[in-house]
Amino acid sequence: MGWIIAIIVGGVAGWLASLVMNRDASMGILWNVIVGVVGSVIGNVVAQQFGWAGSIQEFSVTGLVIAVVGAIILLAIVNLVQRGRVR
Repeated sequence: MGWIIAIIVGGVAGWLASLVMNRDASMGILWNVIVGVVGSVIGNVVAQQFGWAGSIQEFSVTGLVIAVVGAIILLAIVNLVQRGRVR
């Protein structure tokens, strides 16, 4: 059951991050889920440095916020590689 929640929350986190980074038109549902789940891993690594913790396998607002921040970081890195700048 945790994986289903992780996919749903990852999709929402990826979608929100794509809206913030102005990449929503170029991404589909599958990429939103992938960006959200990978962003959650990145966000948790960054959050652990500050002593915070959140998981998307059990829904919580903290986990969602950490996943969105991680997804934004991931999309910023992708923008740097593809275009040479962060939007």
